[in-house]
Parts: sequence; C-alpha cells; structure tokens
Amino acid sequence: MATRRWQRPSWFAIALALIGIALFLRLGIWQLDRAREAQSLLDAFAAAASAPLEELAPVGAAPPDARYPHVRVRGRFIADGGYLRDEQLRNGQPGVEAYAAFAVAGAESLLVDRGWIAWSRAAGSQPALPALPQGEVELRGIYAPYPGSGVRVGEGLAAQAAWPKLTLAIDRGEIAADLKRPLLPRVLLLDPDPASGFARVWTPNLMPPARHEAYAFQWFAFAVAAFVIFVLLHWKKVEI
Repeated sequence: MATRRWQRPSWFAIALALIGIALFLRLGIWQLDRAREAQSLLDAFAAAASAPLEELAPVGAAPPDARYPHVRVRGRFIADGGYLRDEQLRNGQPGVEAYAAFAVAGAESLLVDRGWIAWSRAAGSQPALPALPQGEVELRGIYAPYPGSGVRVGEGLAAQAAWPKLTLAIDRGEIAADLKRPLLPRVLLLDPDPASGFARVWTPNLMPPARHEAYAFQWFAFAVAAFVIFVLLHWKKVEI
C-alpha cells in the first residue's frame, strides 16, 4: 500500500529554496516599483501639456525633478545648429526627429525638439525640413529630459561638415562640444502646431507600466513554482 510522507529536506535544499523564492519575490516587487515610476512619468507628461505656462528662466538651469514645466522662452534660432535623430519610426513610417539650437539671452543655449518628419531615405534625398523662423521668436513647450543617447555608429558630429547633422545619439555633452557653446540641461519639446510641418506627439520613451506589471506577475509565478517544486520533491510516495 502506498502513501505520501514528508521527507525532511537538507539544510542546503531549504537554503536554496528560500534564496530562490526571495529572489523571485524581490524581482517582482522591483518590477512593480518600475511600473509605478513609469506611470508617474506618464502622468507628469500628461499634466505638463495642459499646465499653465511659466517662464523658462527660473527653472532652466535647475529644473524640478518631479515635473516637466510647460514653459515659454524668447530668443533666436542658431542657423548652423541643427541635428536629425535618425531611425525614428512613427506608425511604421521611417523618419527623423529634428532638433535645433536656440540662443536665449542671459542663459545657456537651449536644444529644441521641433518634432518628427517623414524621410524615406531615397538616394541623395534630404528630409523636407520647414525653414527655421528668423529673428527673435517666442517658443512654448515642455521642458523635458534629453532622450536616451542611443547607439553611436558612423561619423561623429565633429566629422560632419554639412548641416543639419545626422545622428542616433542626442547627447548634451557631444552637441555642446560641437556647437562650442554650453547647453541647458533639458530639451524643449515644442507645443503641437498643425502649421509647423512636424508631428509632435510627446510621450516618454519607456516601457509601458502594464509590461512591468506582466513581468512582475511572471516573477511571482516563479516564486510560487519554486515553492511547489520544493514541496513535491519532499512529499514522497512510500510503501507501507
């Protein structure tokens, strides 16, 4: 006659099971924390778009960590100060994100994200960029962190002679060195304008909170599976 009895596990087996379960639980909690951080960032961006306008000067050099101010600033675009962030897809269509340097009186220069524009990369073609406004203008937009730097391949900015310069990496230090002028610590994401010729849909480049939550569920499931396996290995069938 067969029955099941608990076989006392070794201390090594207990330690291994506890370490594995604790690790899986910790990873699940970490993913939940990441989900909350991502949601907070999305909420901050959403709030910024409809927030009242404020002057850039008070927050330009030392922007607040917890929010992305909706600002206005006056100055002039720098003619030779354009950059195209390559390989930017929108709805499956290839294009570039166009950046321009903007001189602000009494402050460091500001890098401005003008928005996305399609570019098929046909041989010898260039993106059909709308001309930069001339003279002093007022800009309005979200004062947001620089995008991820991306992978550096091909020629660096200093090696390119023609403007605008093509890059995969929007790096503050590299662009400041190329312009030979200091830059403010954030980028201005211009407010949407149907007449601008650019698509401006500003969302942070991050993993959605729902995906973090799915990963958390997986780690918690691994913790449960580790416990079940431990029990099954030591709840053995014996003959009596």
